Amino acid sequence: MLNDFIKDVKKIIRTDKRFQVEAYTFVMECLHFYTQNKKLPTGKHITGRELLLGFRDYAQKSFGPMAKFTLNLWGIHTTQDVGDIVYNMIDKGLMGREEADSLDDFKDVYNFDDIFKEDYFSEEAINNS
Repeated sequence: MLNDFIKDVKKIIRTDKRFQVEAYTFVMECLHFYTQNKKLPTGKHITGRELLLGFRDYAQKSFGPMAKFTLNLWGIHTTQDVGDIVYNMIDKGLMGREEADSLDDFKDVYNFDDIFKEDYFSEEAINNS
């Protein structure tokens, strides 16, 4: 199943070279992370905004102060990029959507420079928490 997913993602990348395979697998991991943390039933639809909250939390948990750097390596620089990845997967049948969903749901939800600060674990950040 994972091999089929990777094959499908590689087909996407042939036509849209902006994002690495890891970007697609990470977005899927974020979806699972969010639904598990919220204890949502399998297959329950989540909005773009909800996915982006899971994306933010999972990136910080997974990469800490290296989150922005890692995401940028994979081609992800903005919340719109996450939306583009999601809609590439929707177009390929790897994710679903509801009628009310829109690519605009991902536009400017938060700024990566604000959310993924390099001083995430700095002395000042720790003292202020």
